[in-house]
Amino acid sequence: MSIKKIIPYINAQEEIPGNLIDLALSYSHGGADELFIYNYTKDEGSREEFLSLAKELSKKIDIPFFIGCYMERLEDVKKALYTGASALVVKYSILEDKRLLKEASGRFGSEKIIVELDGSDDNFNQGSELKDLLSNSSIGMLLIKAFDLNNVKNDSSFNKASIEDLPFPLILDLPLPVILGDHPIGNDLHPLLTLGNLKGIASHFYENKDIMKAKHALKVKGIHVNTYESKIPFSEFKKNSQGLLPVITQDYETGEVLMLAYMNEEAYNKTVETGVMTYYSRSRDKLWIKGESSGNYQYVKELSLDCDKDTILAKVSKAGPACHTGSNSCFFTELVKKEYNNTDPLSVFQDVYQVIMDRKIHPKEGSYTNYLFDKGIDKILKKCGEEASEIIIAAKNPGSEELRYEIADFLYHMMVLMVECGLDWDDITRELAHRK
Repeated sequence: MSIKKIIPYINAQEEIPGNLIDLALSYSHGGADELFIYNYTKDEGSREEFLSLAKELSKKIDIPFFIGCYMERLEDVKKALYTGASALVVKYSILEDKRLLKEASGRFGSEKIIVELDGSDDNFNQGSELKDLLSNSSIGMLLIKAFDLNNVKNDSSFNKASIEDLPFPLILDLPLPVILGDHPIGNDLHPLLTLGNLKGIASHFYENKDIMKAKHALKVKGIHVNTYESKIPFSEFKKNSQGLLPVITQDYETGEVLMLAYMNEEAYNKTVETGVMTYYSRSRDKLWIKGESSGNYQYVKELSLDCDKDTILAKVSKAGPACHTGSNSCFFTELVKKEYNNTDPLSVFQDVYQVIMDRKIHPKEGSYTNYLFDKGIDKILKKCGEEASEIIIAAKNPGSEELRYEIADFLYHMMVLMVECGLDWDDITRELAHRK
C-alpha cells in the first residue's frame, strides 16, 4: 500500500503574508507532508504579489509545496514553478483555453501540472469535466476540491468505485478531518484512504491541530503514513548509570553543532513520537521539550546512533537560538585555535558571497567588485560571458590548472551577478535540491 499524505491547504487571497508564512511554518514543523497554497485571482498585480509570497515561502519551509493560481499562458506556468513550488495547480473551471494543459505538460512535464476540479459542481457530478480530463493524457495529478462522498449523486459517472480507475494520482479535499484521536470520521473514509491511486488528503482542518497525533491514529487503523519510527529500541542503547544517553544536536542545513543534552527512554520515545526534540533535564529531574518556554523549538530531521550505541546525533530544524544566552550555538567560547584554510565548499561560497554583499552595501574605494557594481548589470553580464568563454578555451588545453583558475573566476563573477539580482546561495541550492 502506498504512503498517504496529509496536505494542509491555505487560501492566500486577501491574507497578510506574514500570517500565511507563520501558518505554513507551523504545518511544516508539525508533520505535514506537503502544502497547498492558492490564490486564483485574475488581477495581474495581486498575482505577482502571490508569486512573491510563494518565493519567500520556499526559503522558509522544507517540505514540498504546490501553488494554485490563474493560468492564461505558458509564461504563467514558468513564473509559478520558478517560485520553488513543486507543481502548479490549475483550476479547471476558470481555465479559458483548455489546450494549455497539454502544452504546459509537454513543456514542463506532466508531474508539474495538477488539475483542480470542484467536487460540489453539478458538472462534476454529471461527469462532464472528468470526461474532458480523461481524454487529456497529459494530466499529472487530479485534486478534487470540496469532495464529499455522501453528496456524490447515485447516477454520477464518478463515484467511490470509479476513483481507482482514474489513470493519474489523486488528492481529495475532504470537508471533514481524516482522523482525530482514535475515531475515523464517516464510515466511508477508511476504504477511501486504502485506494491505490489516492496520494493524500487535503484539508484546512489541521490548523492549530496535532498532525502527528492524527497520523499515529491513522497508522493504528492500518493506513500507511509518514511518521518517525526507531529502527533500534532504546533498550539496546548503552546508557550511563542514570539510564541516560548524551545527544549531540546539529543544524541539519549548515552542519553547525548546536548543543549537548541528554535523553532517557521516555524523552527518546517522546521525540520519536512527536518529531520535536525532547530531552531529560538532569538539574530539574524531568522531561524538557526544547523551546517549551522560549519558543525555540527543534524539529527532528534525523536521529543517528554512534558505533558504540552510547551517543545520539540529532539533525534538526531549529526555530531559534539553541543556547539560553541567545547564541545560535552553545559552543561559542574559544579555547584553542590554530589558523587554517577552510576549504569546505559551502563555507567558502557563503564567505565570498558575504564579502561581495558587503561591498555592495559598504563600497570600498579601489575595489574591483565595486567597479562592477558601479558599471551595472550590462558590465557584469559581459564579464560572466567572457569568463564562460575562458572556461571553454581552458578545457580544451592540456592540464587542469588553467581550467581551475577560470572556473573560480567565473564563480566569482557569477556571485557578483547573484548579489546584483537579489539571489543568494540558499536560492540556488534549494532549486538544485528540487531537481534531485
